[in-house]
Amino acid sequence: MPARRGDIPDRRRELRDRHEDGHHLHHLVWRLGPGVRVCGSAVLGGGIGPRAWILNAQVPGGYPRLDPDRHLAEIAAAEGLTGPGAGLMTAADVAAYTTGHDGGVTATVTAGLGVRGWAAAPETATPAPPRPGTVNIVVTLPAALSDAALVNAVATATEAKVQALLDAGLDCSGTPTDAVCVAAPEPGPGGGEPFAGPRSTWGARIARAVHTAVLAGARTAG
Repeated sequence: MPARRGDIPDRRRELRDRHEDGHHLHHLVWRLGPGVRVCGSAVLGGGIGPRAWILNAQVPGGYPRLDPDRHLAEIAAAEGLTGPGAGLMTAADVAAYTTGHDGGVTATVTAGLGVRGWAAAPETATPAPPRPGTVNIVVTLPAALSDAALVNAVATATEAKVQALLDAGLDCSGTPTDAVCVAAPEPGPGGGEPFAGPRSTWGARIARAVHTAVLAGARTAG
């Protein structure tokens, strides 16, 4: 049986706002519903598994809390989100999100690049405390992917991010705490698409969509 196809339309992405401690902040919500798996590095609900929603929440610069997963859960509850979900956090302006589309794939990016550098940086004696991720990527696609392909899709999205940052003229591979989530339908009995590298059908679409969204965000935020 061929891999199942699903529908994760853009209309499930909503831009919302809230007030916290005197700050007017925004967050993006994807109400995925049943039958969707997410693979990613989200601080809340990271890993691979069924997810009913994704949340990308803006927080103030100098974020003081030490429990981001609990904070994200509180925001999700206020939105009426139930069941397992994935939550990302950023100090970037979420309302300035950018998108890329290719062959059914949608990439949504929030980019803040004030703190950036290369992944393979020299070790420091006193590492700086981690900050909320500032380049967050959420990819949705209508094709079911195998476990390996989901992991491959995250790697492909990351490669495309770096390419876009270089194309934007930035001397970096990202920020210290970037995050990526890929959402796809759960595979049927026949399993999902086995590959999502940049030269596979769906991986190429993911790469192009992410590159478009990151390049637009980097040119605005860089």
